[in-house]
Amino acid sequence: MVSLGGLAAFIVICFLASHNPAKVNWHPVYVGFVVQFIFALIILKTRWGFEAFKWLGDRVTEFLAHSNAGAAFVFGDYARIVSFQGQTIEFTGVYTLHFFAFSIMPVVTFFSTVITVLYYLGIAQAIIKVIGRFLSFWMGTTPAESLSVSANIFVSMTEAPLIIRPFLPIMTSSELHTVMVGGFATIAGGVMGAYIGFGVPADHLISASVLSAPAALAISKLLYPETEKPIVKAEDYDNMEKTGERNIIEAACNGANISAQIIAAIIVNVMAFLSLLKFVNATLTWCGERVGVQNLTFEARITNANYTFFCMICSYVLFPVALFMGTESADCRKMAELIGLKTFTNEFIAYEVDSFLLYYCSLQQRSQIIATYALCGFSNFGSIGILLGSMSAMAPQRKSTMSSIVLRAMIGGNVACFFTACIAGEL
Repeated sequence: MVSLGGLAAFIVICFLASHNPAKVNWHPVYVGFVVQFIFALIILKTRWGFEAFKWLGDRVTEFLAHSNAGAAFVFGDYARIVSFQGQTIEFTGVYTLHFFAFSIMPVVTFFSTVITVLYYLGIAQAIIKVIGRFLSFWMGTTPAESLSVSANIFVSMTEAPLIIRPFLPIMTSSELHTVMVGGFATIAGGVMGAYIGFGVPADHLISASVLSAPAALAISKLLYPETEKPIVKAEDYDNMEKTGERNIIEAACNGANISAQIIAAIIVNVMAFLSLLKFVNATLTWCGERVGVQNLTFEARITNANYTFFCMICSYVLFPVALFMGTESADCRKMAELIGLKTFTNEFIAYEVDSFLLYYCSLQQRSQIIATYALCGFSNFGSIGILLGSMSAMAPQRKSTMSSIVLRAMIGGNVACFFTACIAGEL
């Protein structure tokens, strides 16, 4: 009952915080939540449903793993170290030590190349026309934004917009907001594999990523309803032309060249945002020490000495969020701190995985499961730089619009994850 009340609470909060409450179209909101609940029943209550989505996710992960071949050749895959005692130590997979730059970024290059080739062959247009229009018919959203959010189930926030790249410059603000929320509300297949390796339950991770997609569409249209007239009409998807490349080699080269701009934008934006966040935290800590409050920051800090979280702000501010999701009352403070950790840091560089899991495992079983769904998304401040950098490189003329809505979209991605957690809490 608490989780059910949480669903209603999040809907009311999103409606009150909507960009234009009077313009909210409730059809995609209702249908999105119904689809989410049906998916939840299929995945959580049937073995075949879980296995089907797991099989799809594994195939996408295998496909994206082909980018490792190029990364290993360019950045190096082998290292040989000779110690002072004459012992030789050999390493393979050296490039993965710099995971974000040398493992994640090559995926962007590979995927951009493949998508550009598919556009040249006319295959991408067919996918958008069939799958996108099917989703659009049921959800009442445009095919491009529907397809992008659906793609986020299996690929990351940097790859999904590539599928609809030709449409990004002419999308409305509401459509761009939906694409962003879809990216923030889900995780990529490769990252899902890493989390499973950390010991997080695989079945709940897979279902969380799937369930958050329809929730992202619903929450997005609630937070930022359509107030403009879409330039791209439904019938325009039947008339999409092939790209201007003369052959498949030129298409592959263009796709790779486009990815260079995207990667550069991602890297500089994530450096800038994380550096600014570090400065804000240092300023808060300094101000707190002046009034006798130690370790005052926006984010959770983990010390290797005793695995203690110092998260004064988030543990209190986000306490109602944890409570709304149906978390056990004794775990609400801990859950709030975990949400703060995920939102205000980048998990790959900001905390020790062992420390996080020790804290995660201290929760009761119900709270653990709810935490898995609530934290299963890229909605954090570091990802703002990643998404804004990649999408602004694809559609530079819409950069100002994207910058004005990206924070709202990040919050929407978090709410979509919280909504999914409520569904899991019910079932």
